[in-house]
Amino acid sequence: QVQLVESGGGLVQAGGSLRLSCAASGRTFSTYNMAWFRQAPGKEREFVAAINWSAISTYYGDSVKGRFTISRDNAKNTMYLQMNSLKPEDTAVYLCAADTAYYGTKVGEYDYWGQGTQVTVSS
Repeated sequence: QVQLVESGGGLVQAGGSLRLSCAASGRTFSTYNMAWFRQAPGKEREFVAAINWSAISTYYGDSVKGRFTISRDNAKNTMYLQMNSLKPEDTAVYLCAADTAYYGTKVGEYDYWGQGTQVTVSS
């Protein structure tokens, strides 16, 4: 099992940047494929980005492509999401997720989830 804790959220003006972190417990972090999702009030959880266990492969949702960058440091058991050119529509709770078997865009493909960190972008 792995436990995930997100941090780095906050309030930022449109056009600004934030970097989110997802710290994982356990010594097997490097075996997990990881992802970021987000959920705004009244909306379904939305895929943001994914990175495979070795960091060789990444994938982004269309709404964040070119603005967000996912990365990981297996030596530090941590995954990151660098968010640039933020827009008000990026406002949501951002959650990290992990799974050993899948590397995809669907909520059901990930077994482990963090509690989330709030990102608010003002116009």
